[in-house]
Amino acid sequence: MLPTWIDTHAHLDDERFHADLPAVLQRAAEAGLERIVAVAVTALDSVRYVQLAATHPILRATVGIQPNHVAEASPTAWDEVVALSQRQEVVALGETGLDRHWKHTPFPQQEDYFARHLELARTLDRAVVIHCREAEADTVRMLRADFDKHGPVRAVMHSFTGDLATAEACVRMGLHISFAGMLTYKNAQALRDVAAKMPFERVLVETDCPYLAPVPYRGQRNEPAHVVHTAAVLAQTLGVSIDVIAEHTTRNARRLFGS
Repeated sequence: MLPTWIDTHAHLDDERFHADLPAVLQRAAEAGLERIVAVAVTALDSVRYVQLAATHPILRATVGIQPNHVAEASPTAWDEVVALSQRQEVVALGETGLDRHWKHTPFPQQEDYFARHLELARTLDRAVVIHCREAEADTVRMLRADFDKHGPVRAVMHSFTGDLATAEACVRMGLHISFAGMLTYKNAQALRDVAAKMPFERVLVETDCPYLAPVPYRGQRNEPAHVVHTAAVLAQTLGVSIDVIAEHTTRNARRLFGS
């Protein structure tokens, strides 16, 4: 019997999936995936992902506006996200967060929208999917302010590439740490060293597809079925069997997303 998996982060409305999404989802099911969380980055994405999740039973959706898309959001975009957030197909807010690599959105505006997502998630008792790129200190600062005011933060640091101090700070505040295909790359020993110190009850796996394909698919289009390759490296890193990783990451994802 195959282990059971949940890909906690996939961008399935990307044009690279338009021609063969049913086949992609079939391969995911054949690889043992019971659920795929389809993650939005704009208000328009949010609509599409809710529709996809309503059509394909293996999918659940997030709704939100990613920091690099905040500046281009329409005046009604946030209200549209709020309206969609209560749909039964929606299991999380985001992706949201902070990004100092790209300069598409002024940083104070990113912080404003990150705070909005955190507040709405608490109101609805939903998870938050967090994007963080070259902004670890700022992200931890905002999460700590939320934690100090309200308690544990129901969220995941997606596609984590930060250092051990960041990961440990997030875990102490109640967050999960999700690993994508980079964990399998030859030059990612520092990331594997971080993963090796994460508690089993806080780790997740994801693809972030169509990006970040793991070895042996690096450089190709990524898809949810490939999450098992990242999981295999995570198992090796933590010194346990892949069945143990499947058991923990799937249980963790069910608990976080409530589905």
